[in-house]
Amino acid sequence: MTKQGLPKAERLKSRESLEQLFASGKSFSVFPIKVFYQLVEVTTPNIEMAVGVSSRNFKKAVDRNRIKRLLRESYRTQKELISIPEGKKINIFFLYLAKELPEFTTLKKQMQEILQKINERVHK
Repeated sequence: MTKQGLPKAERLKSRESLEQLFASGKSFSVFPIKVFYQLVEVTTPNIEMAVGVSSRNFKKAVDRNRIKRLLRESYRTQKELISIPEGKKINIFFLYLAKELPEFTTLKKQMQEILQKINERVHK
């Protein structure tokens, strides 16, 4: 059994990395989540992820924070579905698009589908 934590090393925080991800990364949608991802050449393979929710759709920070927490949790429990290619790092950004609060079970199903798609696209 592997550790299912989400340590600081796996969080995408660098403004430069995020800008590069949005500028030259690839994307796809599995409603209600839009995914941006990018492979980067590095010496130590790793996956870094971040989540976002529009303040236009959710005015209350409480709602945005809850959705982000649910997204991180659904990713954390299923992140072993992605295998990292040798000498590469994967940057991933999950953007929640719907206008209603999600159920954790539906997010978990969507996240499983998303992670399988990312794994397929990374290993082409």
